[in-house]
Amino acid sequence: MADMNWIIEEDMEGVSTQEQWKGSIYKLPAGIADINKKAYKPQTVSFGPYHFNHSNPMEKHKHRVLLHFLKRCGKPVELFADALAEVVEDLKDSYNPLEPVTASHILDDYAPTDPIFSKHWKFHVMPFIKRDMLMLENQLPMLVLVKLVTVETNKAKFCCSCTVPRNMGKCVHVLDMYRKSLLQEDPHQKIVCHRASVNGNAIIWSATELQRHPWAIRFKKSKSSSLKDISFSWGILKLPLMVVDDSTESMFLNMTAFERFHVGAGNEVTSYIFFMDSIIDNHRDVGLLQSKGIIHNFMGSDDAVAKLLNSLS
Repeated sequence: MADMNWIIEEDMEGVSTQEQWKGSIYKLPAGIADINKKAYKPQTVSFGPYHFNHSNPMEKHKHRVLLHFLKRCGKPVELFADALAEVVEDLKDSYNPLEPVTASHILDDYAPTDPIFSKHWKFHVMPFIKRDMLMLENQLPMLVLVKLVTVETNKAKFCCSCTVPRNMGKCVHVLDMYRKSLLQEDPHQKIVCHRASVNGNAIIWSATELQRHPWAIRFKKSKSSSLKDISFSWGILKLPLMVVDDSTESMFLNMTAFERFHVGAGNEVTSYIFFMDSIIDNHRDVGLLQSKGIIHNFMGSDDAVAKLLNSLS
């Protein structure tokens, strides 16, 4: 017994009960990732270390981007390397687990025929790159971007675009920033779900059922695009616009995965998905919401949209 106590004490040496996880970019467990591998694994380009692959043809384009970036700002690469070296431990702490070995505007300095960054290829390649940029396992810490832009512009403040709200708070990476941009709302708005009780169980009826309800629930598009801009008043249920295309499934799955794993992130996107799944049972519900301007369907059939939203939850 004394030997066992000694072994336990040795194993526990240096372990703190107050230790906090600093990560924000998560390697998803197989139980989640295997359900829909394409939703979580980048198909076009990797940004973070989890899916880096020397044989990926996009790697050479990353090198071209670096050369254009250095030429544009007129500063040596050493300045950027030194800036990142100052925070390298913080950057490593963003990933878990990270193996020791690993340890959008079109700019005018690219040629008009550039295979990635020309205006023509913007419409053919960029949607796939955007999808990969919003995968949880494919993130770079926001600190990387902040350091690079600080050296480039000699300014400590970083903002990706003039369209990004200034009051969204600190963002740990691009997926987090994108998620928060979808949740920007009028502080006076509240989510009010219309519920009914059947056999003692709380449910949310489907859109067509709500419309056929004796109270004649009507649907209107919300004034903002915030996922939290859902309200019910005087028989009118207002919902934000939902654009459904080939990237919708991956985008929502990765945002809900981030909410699931990142302490303090909240569960607003997850709640929105469950709510939309509740009011959409089949193609008739999709058709109704589409007729009200609440859903923009770029997937082809209303049945495909219904199956997608039902599968997300």
